Amino acid sequence: MKIGVPKEIKTHEYRVGLTPAGARELVHHGHQVIVQHDAGAGLGFGDDAYQEAGAGIAASAPEVFAAAQMIVKVKEPQPSEIALLRPGQILFTYLHLAADAEQTHGLMRAGATCIAYETVTDRFGTLPLLSPMSEVAGRMAVQVGAHCLEREQGGAGILLGGVPGVPPAKVVVLGGGVAGTNAARMAVGLEASVTIIDKSLPRLKELDLQFGPRATTLFATTASIEQMVLAADMVIGAVLVPGAAAPKLVTRDMVRRMRPGSVLVDIAIDQGGCFETSRPTTHAQPTYVEEGVVHYCVTNMPGAVARTSTFALTNATLPFVLALAGKGWRQAMLDDPHLAEGLNVHEGEVTHAAVARALGLRCVLAHEVLGRGA
Repeated sequence: MKIGVPKEIKTHEYRVGLTPAGARELVHHGHQVIVQHDAGAGLGFGDDAYQEAGAGIAASAPEVFAAAQMIVKVKEPQPSEIALLRPGQILFTYLHLAADAEQTHGLMRAGATCIAYETVTDRFGTLPLLSPMSEVAGRMAVQVGAHCLEREQGGAGILLGGVPGVPPAKVVVLGGGVAGTNAARMAVGLEASVTIIDKSLPRLKELDLQFGPRATTLFATTASIEQMVLAADMVIGAVLVPGAAAPKLVTRDMVRRMRPGSVLVDIAIDQGGCFETSRPTTHAQPTYVEEGVVHYCVTNMPGAVARTSTFALTNATLPFVLALAGKGWRQAMLDDPHLAEGLNVHEGEVTHAAVARALGLRCVLAHEVLGRGA
């Protein structure tokens, strides 16, 4: 199969869909890889590294899309990229469609087979292709949040870990999944006062065993969220409903009543955000102040640490890319129903129930699509 790797064009997005090592593995298995010129330049991979791996170099995105049977990316396709997709082509990338009706309709019009990293599952019920970037985003959230707490950034001028005689910052993490756990781990390491809120008692028990007295766990209710948010210096939104829009756990009224100079970091912004005052930002302008509170809502947080993120992502996605390239999307999904959970749009139809519900669209489930070819 011919696999195309275009250069990412989202603002300050430096990741790339495949490392040279990933390209070499695909070539080793008999596939052809076409990489756009300078696609890996943002993380130190020159065209020569891909050529040494056996990949070809194309001068432009249109050339990559025209030549490839499958496109492997990182972020959701931008309008100019959607225009290059065609029926019968496979798109394998993060999509986050539940909060993006425009992209969804664009992919439906394109007629391509669109597989989303973030909804592929595994036998444990987890999300193996979302997990690496959730780890990165969770760890970054504390790093960027601490910076936002500095006075010149609009924050209250609070050092996360405090100093002897001065209390540390109060950090509240909404969601105890992969992103939330990694955020809590970093905040605990910086000696902040950390509270993790989740609606799963089994997960809270696991977190209690993991962190012990270094973090407090709370069951999620409207009252507990409100109480902790109003007392917090930093709130990290890390809630996830796979494939669906994120629930709005923090209302505008709560944000208005927070201490001026507090910080909100919304990791869930790709799925619409979990703060009512959230709106997408970019690395070029990552923050804004609303109701006196600093908001950090960058939709591609891991892009700032592109080298780490790309290695982590390729490690997770490469086995699936090999399966799709080696068997074709239909047989690969018949062999692996967990990969079939990643099918979001196919030949103009939405094929993931959570996406369809969020956007009010008709859904044809993946198993129905696969059954058509039986």
